Amino acid sequence: MATVIRLKRVGRKKVPFYHVVVMDSRNRRDGRGVDELGTYDPLIDTEDAIRLNKEKATDWLKKGAQPSQTVKSLFVRSGILEKPAQ
Repeated sequence: MATVIRLKRVGRKKVPFYHVVVMDSRNRRDGRGVDELGTYDPLIDTEDAIRLNKEKATDWLKKGAQPSQTVKSLFVRSGILEKPAQ
């Protein structure tokens, strides 16, 4: 099973809210996840927009789960991953 870490939309129309979840890469975006790592609220501009369980996230990254581009940028903002060298 190829696992990915991606966003699952749960907000209502025009008010997005996302759960950061680990799921099988073959599942649809809003499908069943294996584990929930936290939340992301794009409408908030402060640091409170991203709430992640850092221990779970690093554990899943060590197990080989691949983050999506958006989740990777959230991980960099929250300090889980380091900014890639350019």
